[in-house]
Amino acid sequence: MNNLTTNQTIRISKIALMSFISFFGLLMMYSNLADYPTNYEYVAHILSMDTTSDQSKYGLRAITSPMLQHRIYWIIITLEVIYTLLCLMGTYQLYRNLSASADDFHEAKKYALMGLLVAIFVYYICIQVVGVEWFNMDQSDVWNYDEWAQKILSFTSPTLIYISLRTEE
Repeated sequence: MNNLTTNQTIRISKIALMSFISFFGLLMMYSNLADYPTNYEYVAHILSMDTTSDQSKYGLRAITSPMLQHRIYWIIITLEVIYTLLCLMGTYQLYRNLSASADDFHEAKKYALMGLLVAIFVYYICIQVVGVEWFNMDQSDVWNYDEWAQKILSFTSPTLIYISLRTEE
């Protein structure tokens, strides 16, 4: 530890943060596949808007077809798999370049940054924007992922900025 420099610590911290997000992605993938019916039920209720107010006003937005609900859920699962694999690859590339030059370490961030962007797409665009703004998910007392997605974004978004910064030498 006596020879650990600040630059090495910054690099290690970036690898650690990417491993945290990768671990979260692995848990999400496992949860969605191992407990598909429970998680599908959330998606189906959000898409059908069956627990939101003003159904007469907004009901035309609802997606009530189980086949379409399953397909949308599989799109979400696929995006989660993509971001997890990209984050895992990004973590590995950063680890592999831990002792490399500053330029090589910076170039090794590509997969990590792509994975984080896909994660932000899932939790911001898919859940926050589409789920809350289109399907009024925030009006449901039972089927509401709004705060949960905000917590993920409050970790993922700053991590994207931190990873992308070229602070290490």
